[in-house]
Amino acid sequence: MNLQEKLKILADSAKYDASCSSSGSGRNNTNGIGNASISGICHSFSSDGRCISLLKILLTNCCIFDCKYCLNRKSNVIPRAIFLPEEICEITINFYRRNYIEGLFLSSGIIKSPDYTMEQMIQTVSLLRHKYHFNGYIHAKAIPGASEKLLKNLGNLVDRMSANVELPTESGLQLLAPNKNHHAVQDIMKYVKINRSKNYVPAGQSTQMIIGATKENDLDIMKKSKQMYQNYHLKRVFYSAYVPINQDSMLPRLKEPPLKRENRLYQADWLLRYYHFEVEDLLDSNNPNFSLFLDPKSDYALRHLNEFPKEINRCSYYDLLKIPGIGVKSAKRILSSRKYFTIHFEDLKRLGVVLKRAKYFILCDGKYFVDQNLFQKHFIEANLVLEEQPKMIQNHEQLRLF
Repeated sequence: MNLQEKLKILADSAKYDASCSSSGSGRNNTNGIGNASISGICHSFSSDGRCISLLKILLTNCCIFDCKYCLNRKSNVIPRAIFLPEEICEITINFYRRNYIEGLFLSSGIIKSPDYTMEQMIQTVSLLRHKYHFNGYIHAKAIPGASEKLLKNLGNLVDRMSANVELPTESGLQLLAPNKNHHAVQDIMKYVKINRSKNYVPAGQSTQMIIGATKENDLDIMKKSKQMYQNYHLKRVFYSAYVPINQDSMLPRLKEPPLKRENRLYQADWLLRYYHFEVEDLLDSNNPNFSLFLDPKSDYALRHLNEFPKEINRCSYYDLLKIPGIGVKSAKRILSSRKYFTIHFEDLKRLGVVLKRAKYFILCDGKYFVDQNLFQKHFIEANLVLEEQPKMIQNHEQLRLF
């Protein structure tokens, strides 16, 4: 099998892993090629958030595990291939020189054992760094169950490391991937958190959860995400809509991936990380799933309509962040601007506010945007849903090499 045939197989086998992101590293060029500093990486994302600026491949799609949701499970009859470490280096350097990529995302099926697989990955990345002097961004998938010594060696070579929890609950994982467990993944996360420095996994760590393969609701998923952000200081939790690629009685029968649900989880995740929302603000036992018709922030505002409308010229920074259509930047601009003048509706667009959403939830100098009698849940909800309809998620697949 030639190199191009291997690349075709192993790039395609990697496409369902969403946990790659090429931001946040400060690795500089030291007389080599490539640069992973923040300003040197050009990002490109598909509409559902997947990073497409990296060469994203597997060391191998051979695997000793038989996870029911995975394309590369051992029971699937598919073309198999294994890269030699030198082959991955050759491809990476050639693609980088042609300006096809900015860096590498390397994962692997598990061959022989977790330790053996990690050793092959370490050899690959070590060759890139030391023989080919590649100083660009590298993200590697740690293999749960590998020794701490190997975790240390890999982390000293890469910019970011990820360990995927795969499914939100241990019971779900045992149902569909009985060879795996969350404890092995958590051990990796703990180790990275304790040892992370400017030289060890400088861009931090991330993880991925598959959405829709098991019966957990959005509340379960967001609680798991919050726990991991707090306990392990993750940079990102990636949500990957379950893609029905295998036939199995234990798998859900879906016609297409739940991409809208995935999108809502990303929106809510953003609110948790940057807008000072809590999981309990967005979901509860009576409303355990996000609306597919409204974004989480608008849905929150409608369910807490008694807290609105908020006066733009007086409310706090944290109250501004609760208003649909106002982001972190526009909230800061509002705080700065109102020191010098009274803000009116015509000023908001210039300050970066998305007025078509915000107008239902704010007052400007005591005035409501339309008739105050229209400040009613059904009226606002109908208009927001109408506004949401044109937004479509186009494609859930990463950019193809061929």
